[in-house]
Amino acid sequence: MSKALALLEFESVATGVLAVDRMLKRAPVALLRCGTVHPGKYLVLVGGTVAATEEAHDEGVKLGQTTAHLVDEVLLADPHPGLRPGLVGDRNVPEGDTLAVLETTTCAAMLRAIDAVLKRVPVQLSKLRLADDLGGHSVAFLDGMLTDVQEAVEIANDRVGGEGQMINAAIMSRMDETLRKVLTESTTFGLCRNWTPAGAEKLEE
Repeated sequence: MSKALALLEFESVATGVLAVDRMLKRAPVALLRCGTVHPGKYLVLVGGTVAATEEAHDEGVKLGQTTAHLVDEVLLADPHPGLRPGLVGDRNVPEGDTLAVLETTTCAAMLRAIDAVLKRVPVQLSKLRLADDLGGHSVAFLDGMLTDVQEAVEIANDRVGGEGQMINAAIMSRMDETLRKVLTESTTFGLCRNWTPAGAEKLEE
């Protein structure tokens, strides 16, 4: 993973694209991801050395503040390596006794929270979803032992950033095994297949 990461979230697609251009011209960073997300926002994720990433981040923030189109941003000078699977869309099988689901209003708020959690508590990031098909919200799934997950939620609440950015956090201890299998496959309604655990009443065809 890059030595530093910066994510900027714009409410204007045009401003977001312009920001990418200016950020790449300003500093030698890698453009890790950029593009539109729901609902009509634009995300930019860059990485590189700390100095270069800070320069690119500051350039994008300056444009966003000038146009008043910056929704949120985060600069992680030393991101936890456990963030990478989530950022590229990978899923880890929830193996712990307890699962927490975190929901934030912005993607940057979620990255702030998850990075802080992974650095301080032995939990696993099972899945991270940023904005798309979520109305602009972000969702993360963390699993581990009950006390660790409870501490993780407390840290996340403290680190999301602005007031009201944490929408909700739910903790499930001794997670249902059917749900564990469902979450391993997908977290979206459209991709969820039918699961009928042993002993359950079957729907009549």
